[in-house]
Order: sequence, then structure tokens, then C-alpha cells
Amino acid sequence: MSPAPSDSAAPVRPRATLAVTAAATALVTVAYTAPTASLAATAQAAHLGATGRTWILTGTLVGISALLLTAGSAADDHGRKRVFTSGVLLFAAAEALAALAPGGTVYLAARILLGIASAAVLAPALGLISHAHPAGPERIRALGIWGASVGLGIAVGPVYGALVQQWADWRAVSGGLALVSAAVAACAAVGLTESRAERPRPLDPYGVLTLAAGTTLLIAGLAEGRSGWARPAVVALLAGGVVLLAAFAVVEATVREPMLDLSLFRNPGFIAATGGALFTGLSLVGFMSYLPTLLQGVLGLSGLAAGGVLALWSGLSVIAALQARRLAARLSATAQVALGLLICGLGEAGLYGLTPGSSWLRLAPGLAVAGVGSGVLNAALARLAVSSVPAHRAAMGSGANNTSRYIGSALGVAVTVAVAGTPGPATTADTLATGTDHAVLVAAALCLLGATLTLTTRTAPAPHPARTR
Repeated sequence: MSPAPSDSAAPVRPRATLAVTAAATALVTVAYTAPTASLAATAQAAHLGATGRTWILTGTLVGISALLLTAGSAADDHGRKRVFTSGVLLFAAAEALAALAPGGTVYLAARILLGIASAAVLAPALGLISHAHPAGPERIRALGIWGASVGLGIAVGPVYGALVQQWADWRAVSGGLALVSAAVAACAAVGLTESRAERPRPLDPYGVLTLAAGTTLLIAGLAEGRSGWARPAVVALLAGGVVLLAAFAVVEATVREPMLDLSLFRNPGFIAATGGALFTGLSLVGFMSYLPTLLQGVLGLSGLAAGGVLALWSGLSVIAALQARRLAARLSATAQVALGLLICGLGEAGLYGLTPGSSWLRLAPGLAVAGVGSGVLNAALARLAVSSVPAHRAAMGSGANNTSRYIGSALGVAVTVAVAGTPGPATTADTLATGTDHAVLVAAALCLLGATLTLTTRTAPAPHPARTR
């Protein structure tokens, strides 16, 4: 897969492209994870109840998952720079709305809008990088840096959110991100070069509608199910989501110009990319997103301290992703995904045995091992996302990969909450510690299952010829 020539005589700037896309990706993950270490305080300050607390994170997930694939397809057909820059501008507007929200309802609406903007940022990012960096070691290095930006955002987000919440208030968390994202949007407008498919395809409206509605209902059902899975509303949401996602598959199999070409699932590399991303969200991101809440309930840590503990995992993932390029000459991207999941599973298993009287240092070895595995995994998934699809569909490949990751994350959080339980007046620290141990074992087992399934695929075949301009 070779980089495509740009639309105009403007030169392609590889360093600027990588810096802008990595910075925007880090911002997306900062914005998503910022409330995790101070979720209760933010919900209380915004006058949101238990359901509203759930939707602070779920709302963003809904927006991201519903539109990632659509944003990727639109970027390939109508301009990756255009979609990316628009996404960063919308991101700034969503954070500004959250900062100025008069109450909880508007704040939650802003979080959903933030998810939509995040989809428009994440989906074109890998397409822009692959366009600016020729295939080979330079692209592998660039994709490793992009993977590191994911871990960097996760490391910074909870600490940033807790610090600003402590020093100022919940509005200032969003206000700061709005200012930074506006600056990134200006850099994107100046530093990026446009690229798109040689023959833009028409919109796939039925695919867009069935995918967006299906993922929205599915994630809403997973969020509401934390209060009881047998409730009629929850069953209806989950069933509706599954039916609409099945309808999406039927639509894509029958329309002449599908948003997602289902023949890609005959490519083992594409299967490994989407399946690996799904298990990353299910077994790793979902569990780690809820870990600060569990640490506060079991160990009595403050939100800032819990975010700092989580940063040990995500911070090491940054270092590992930056060094993962050294594995490229020895391992295929598919084998690297399996290795990353295996290491993450071993690290998560090392978190077993948490008790109310233990120190957070008890978790350090397991978090360190899982952090190394996460970095290896993030770099490998970025490689597969662009190498397993035709060159002119690079942003779509990124959208499909990230859609799987975020749907997996929603499933993972639901599984973790169902197994571990939630802190509250009726839940003792000992009970929560037992539930956390059970959640640790489930997460580790899912990592190992994901590694095993990934190894059943073989290395992706040679990519299709480029058709971009």
C-alpha cells in the first residue's frame, strides 16, 4: 500500500501530519477518560443521578461507535483532511458546550456530540498518516507513535480530570480541552494535505442509518442493563440493536456501493484487525475504564490517586508502543496482536488478590505488564487497520477497527460492572474486593481467548493496489 499523491501541489508534510493526528487522537482519549477518576463528583456537581453518571461515559461511546465507520468512509470519498479538521472543530464546540452547560441534560448532550466529533477525528487519522508516510519502516514507526498517543491520552485523562475538578470545577475540565482542541484544529488546517479516493462513492444512507441506530440501541441497552438485565426496556434496546446490526449486514451485502465491503471479511488480516480490536475493548479497555472506580471503593483512594495508579498502566503503554516497531521485522502484525493480548492477560491476572487493607503498590507489577502488552497491541492494531484494506479505503479500515474497539469497550464495561458490582452504601469494601477479583479473572480469560482466536488467522495477503489521488 503506497501513499497517494495529494489533491493539490501542496507538499505532504509527514512530520506535521503525524504530530497533528497524534495530538488530536490523544485529545479524544483524554476527553473520554477525564471523568473516570471523578465520575461521582462530576455527576453530583452536574445534578445527575446514578443513571446520569452512567451516561457521562456511555453518551460519548454512543456517538463514537455510531459514526466511526461512516466518518471513515466519508473521509476516503470526500477528503480526509476535510473530515478530520471538521471533527476537531466540532470537538472544540462540544467541549465548549459542556463547559457552558446550564445543567446535566445539556452536559450529557454535549458528551454525545463529543462522541460524534471524536469519530470524525479518529477515523481519518490513520488514513492521513498512511497517505503521508510510504509503506515500510517509516510508516510502521509513525503508526507506533499514533498508537502511543492513544496510551498517552488514557494516562493523562483521569489525572487531568481529577486535578482540574479538585482545583476548579467540572466545567473547567471541558473548557481547557475546548481551548486546546481549537489550537489543534488551526494546526490541522495549515499542516495537513488533502487526500481522497480517486472515484468517490455515493452515500450509503441505509447502511448509515442501520449502523448508527443499531450501535446506539446496543450500547444504550448495555448501559441501562447495569441496573437490571431483565427489565423490558433493556431487553428491547438490546434486541433492537442486534436486529438493526443484522439489517446493516444485509444492506451492505446487497447495495451496489457498500460503506463496508463484506468481502473484506475473507481477508484474515482484516478479521484479525477487527477481532483484535473487539477483544482489546472487551478485555482491556472496558476493565481499565472501570478500575479507578473500583480502586476508590476497595482501597478508599481519591479520584486523583486512582487516576495516578491507572497512569502506571497507560504510561508504560506509551513507551511500549514507541518501541514496538522493533518487533515488525520479527513478527507479523497479526502475531503481534496475539502477543499483545497474551501479555495483557498475564498482567491483568497479576491484579488478582486486591483487599481493602492492601496498598496500591500491590497492583504495580500487573499494571506494568499489562501496560507493555497494551503498547504492543495498540501499535499492531494500527498496522493491521491500514494494511488489511485497499489503500483508497484506509480511513474506512481505521473506522471499522475503532468501531470494534469501542463496541468492545461498552461490552467490557458492562461485563465488569455486572461481575464486580458498584460502590455504594449497600456494598462493603470486602464485597467489592471479591467482585473485583472475579472481574480480573474474567478480563484475563477474555484476553487469552482473544489471543487464541487471533492466532487462528494467518498473515494478511498482499494489499490491493492504491486507487487514491
